Amino acid sequence: MNAFVRNVIASVLLAVSWLPGASQAAGMVPETPVMVLEEGVGEAAINVTNSESHPALLHTSVQDVPQDTESLLLLTPPVARVEPGATQRVRFILRSAEPLKTERLKRVVFEGIAPQDSTGKARVDLSVRQNIPAILRPANLPVEREPWKHLRWSRQGEQIQVRNPSPYVVRLRHSVTLLPEPQAMDLGRTYVLPGETLTLTGPAAPDQVQTKVRLYPVTTYGFAVSHFDAPLGPD
Repeated sequence: MNAFVRNVIASVLLAVSWLPGASQAAGMVPETPVMVLEEGVGEAAINVTNSESHPALLHTSVQDVPQDTESLLLLTPPVARVEPGATQRVRFILRSAEPLKTERLKRVVFEGIAPQDSTGKARVDLSVRQNIPAILRPANLPVEREPWKHLRWSRQGEQIQVRNPSPYVVRLRHSVTLLPEPQAMDLGRTYVLPGETLTLTGPAAPDQVQTKVRLYPVTTYGFAVSHFDAPLGPD
């Protein structure tokens, strides 16, 4: 949170007071589990509802994933007062200097900041933080409903690797299972970016012939689907 946002929060907090009966905060709730921004449109918006019983400040921010730190999104408003049960619309604007060549992954954080207590002390209480993925899609890129089918799984000795040669961000559970003799392996995170090659954590059993990898994908729009068995090839 930069100095400008902190100053805005400090100023607005002076105008916000507790309502009777305020209790444990439930947080700011976005209307969708994933934000998808189409480059051809240039922007996207999400409605966020204050599910708490008192007014609060909605602070929205964009976070980079460690593998992609290019700043690509502007948002407005970064801070807004939202009444109990009311909804605030937050806009996200793409600001890429060059056309996108592949899908890009960012994360968006929605955080409710409770008003100061009745004693007048300068205290900021944070409610439940909502952290959702944001997928930025290149213009004219065909929609792929099953991007996980593009992943290529291979074995190098006792190591299992996965490669994503596609232009799509693939989201899945961090754990996969080698088959036919079940052995759990850890991917270390829940996404594979376009062009990435990852090595799974832990050695594969050397005395077993594994021919498949069972993964549990998540669609672009955040819905878990049935497991998918991908072939495990040689190096």
